[in-house]
This record gives sequence, C-alpha cells and structure tokens, in this order.
Amino acid sequence: MGAWVATGRATAAGRALHALGAAGLALACLVAGAWGALALWFQFPGGALARGVAVAAWCVPWAWALRASLTPGRRWRSLAVFAAGLVLLLGWWTTIQPRQDRAWADDVAQPLRARIEGGRLLLDNVRDFHWRTEDDYDIRWERREYDLAQVRSVDLILSYWMGPAIAHTLVSFGFADGRQLVFSLEIRKERGESFSALGGFFRRFEAVLVAADERDIVQVRTSVRGEDVYLYRLHGLDPDAMRALLRDYVALAQALQRTPVFYNSLTSNCTTIVYELMRRVVPTLPLDYRLLLSGYLAEYAADVGGLTPGVPYATLRARGRITLRAREAGDAADFSRRIRQGVPGIAEEHVP
Repeated sequence: MGAWVATGRATAAGRALHALGAAGLALACLVAGAWGALALWFQFPGGALARGVAVAAWCVPWAWALRASLTPGRRWRSLAVFAAGLVLLLGWWTTIQPRQDRAWADDVAQPLRARIEGGRLLLDNVRDFHWRTEDDYDIRWERREYDLAQVRSVDLILSYWMGPAIAHTLVSFGFADGRQLVFSLEIRKERGESFSALGGFFRRFEAVLVAADERDIVQVRTSVRGEDVYLYRLHGLDPDAMRALLRDYVALAQALQRTPVFYNSLTSNCTTIVYELMRRVVPTLPLDYRLLLSGYLAEYAADVGGLTPGVPYATLRARGRITLRAREAGDAADFSRRIRQGVPGIAEEHVP
C-alpha cells in the first residue's frame, strides 16, 4: 500500500514538473517570437510590405514552436527549426549599428560640439530656432561661450506629451548674465520620421544631445506641439556641483560625437541619462521606478530633497507649470525670467 502511495506521489510530481517545463518552454518561445517579430518590423529593410512579409515568414516557425512546446510528445524538430531561425535573427541583429550619416530632420541635423578651455565652456551648434509650426521655422545654429564661474542655477524641466506618467526631461543651466542653456537627450529623427516608444526598444533611433536656447526648446513644446511643461528649481547643488554636471554634459556630447549610440526607451533615454549624470554629482541617489515613469520624476526629486525645501510638492507642481506663461512670453527678450515668475525657490532678480 505504501509503495502505491509513493508511486502515485512520484507520478503526480512528475506530471507537475512536466507541466511546469512545458509552460516555461512555451513562455520562452512566446517572448523570443514576439521579440523577433518586432525586431523585423522595426528594422527589416524596405517598406511596410517587405516588413510585413518578413514578419509573416517569421511567424510560421514561431507558431510551430509554440504548438510543439505545448504538445505532450513535443515535436523537437519544430523547436529546433525555430531555434536555428532565432540564432540567424540574432546574428543579423548584431549587424545593426548606429550611424551619423543619415538624412536627419532639421532640428537634430547638427551634432553638438562642446569643449572646455580653462574656465570657458565653448559650444558649437547650439540650437536657436524660431518656431511658427512644426513645419514652418527659421533655422539657426549658433556658437556660444559661457563662463563656468558664472553658473548660478540648475532647473529641471518636464514636458508632458503622453499622459501623466510620461514626460520628456530637460535640464537648464542659468548664468549670472541671465542666459539659460538647456540640454536635452533626444532621438535623432530622420526626415519625415516620428517618435515611437516601442521602436525605441528596437534600435530604431540614434541618440543626440541637443543644447538649445530656452526660448526655442521650451516654446516648441508649449506653443507648437501643445505639450504641458513644468519647471522646478533644483536644490542642494553648490556651484562646484553645477560645474561638474556641466562638464558631464560636455563629456557626453564628446562621446556621442566620437561614437554614435542608439536611443533606448528603457535604459538610455532622456530621464535615465539625467539620473546617471546627477548620480556622478550626488552618488547616494537611490534607484526608483519613477526614473522609468518620467512623468513622476519631479516627485522623486522632491522626495530625495532635490527641490525647494519646505514647500509641498502639490504647490511646487502648481506654481511650476509654465505652459501658459511660455505661450504668453512669445519671443520676449526676458522669456526665461517671465516663465520663472512665481516658481518656488527662484527669487525675482534683475536680468540684464
């Protein structure tokens, strides 16, 4: 009797392990197949028809493998065919490399060239476009110099374009002469191309570091694209830390000039880059899910003591909303001062 019970238990355990193995194999096939289909859709050369045919061809061995993984007497030949196809796909994937010689869209056409000589920050290709619509604008790229000893402030700017959880992150440096210099890590779009968060996982876009005049890079979001923009004064950075952060942006610009890289929606985007740069200045910054859900980045900054102390986050957010002020300021010479009126932590100062 005891032997029968033991045998029954062993049989049940074997069936459970078999079912668990089948589920794991099916999940692996599902994930690998979905990744392959998306990789082909975003990267296979040719138009939509060619990409559709490639995806359809890939789906045949994928479907066979899924079926085989769930069949009691698994069809190992189907799984082997799918595995071979996956190896070939991965081999092709490694050949996809970032480039610097595409037909870029006008607003990301010129790479930032930056260097520091003594106490001077020298920048070529600072963007200062005048925007009327997405397709109607005056192109202007400038050479600018800044005195590093005159850096006075660092502001976090969040531009919401897809709901409350997703925002584009910009960092604006203020100088004693009233000028603002904004850095933004963006996708380097080709002409006629538009952003895809999903495509950002599949080497669809190169990354570019844009340095821009604040009137350009804020206004194109508030007044042209209809985005909702918030500005927060970063607290707790002394001038040495601000200069260190500027130097890190210079190093990033130089690295991208030497070696292009792909933008990645998860690991190398506008928010994760800001976190990595800030962590060089403040090494104790903790990891947090809000670094991925960038719309909540300001709340994270408040929680770690990075925003104006003694002011509730709700107040920081309400008074930091600059959307309407930016639209009203237009091309005013004191644009940067106007959009900061009422923002906590920013004193009303004379701007030359």
